[in-house]
Amino acid sequence: MRTWLVLLMTALLAACSTPQPRNINDVCDIYDEYYDWYNASKEVKERYGIPEPVTMAFIHQESKFIDDSRPPRKWYLWIIPGPRPSSAYGYAQALDSTWEEYQRLTGNWSADRDDFEDAVDFVGWYNRRTIQRTGIKPHDAYRLYLAYHEGAGGYLRGSYKNKGWLIQVAKKVQRRANAYQRQLNACREDLDDGWFWRSLFGQSAEAPIAAIAVPVGPGM
Repeated sequence: MRTWLVLLMTALLAACSTPQPRNINDVCDIYDEYYDWYNASKEVKERYGIPEPVTMAFIHQESKFIDDSRPPRKWYLWIIPGPRPSSAYGYAQALDSTWEEYQRLTGNWSADRDDFEDAVDFVGWYNRRTIQRTGIKPHDAYRLYLAYHEGAGGYLRGSYKNKGWLIQVAKKVQRRANAYQRQLNACREDLDDGWFWRSLFGQSAEAPIAAIAVPVGPGM
């Protein structure tokens, strides 16, 4: 009986999970597939001043848009699972303690790390605090990511300077943000023009008409 309950709970959790976008390297494709993510990242820009491409580049690096992402476990003798290196979880890979601080300071007690809207709000909130402490510019994904990893205090102390691997990752985040910005420049007008139909159907204005007119198989 207990085994069946475990299997049932696993199935229910899987059903509630949001699938990873089909093309995580093109922000236009991501927003076309999950239009509410466009709205969420726009709200982050309006609330905290962090450009959408920077926020999305952070999520790409931290979790590849996998909602329940965690750091891999250590394994002993290749068969015995060990502990995870940290409590990082979700889209933004926020630690337990940092997420609890976010909830306490924002009053958003119901926020979940595996909820995209909550996760990008956390990224915006964290980066805004970093900017206030360090003076980093909102579009500077490279320096913001260094501070995201090391904390604002660590960034100001230069704790990243002897971490060549981290510097390379931060450069990759900046390149990703730049690419996302170019892509968004090309599709933002389409995203904004089709907001009504996308909000209803998650598609462009033309898509619902085609979907109604063309049968898709038995049961229509």
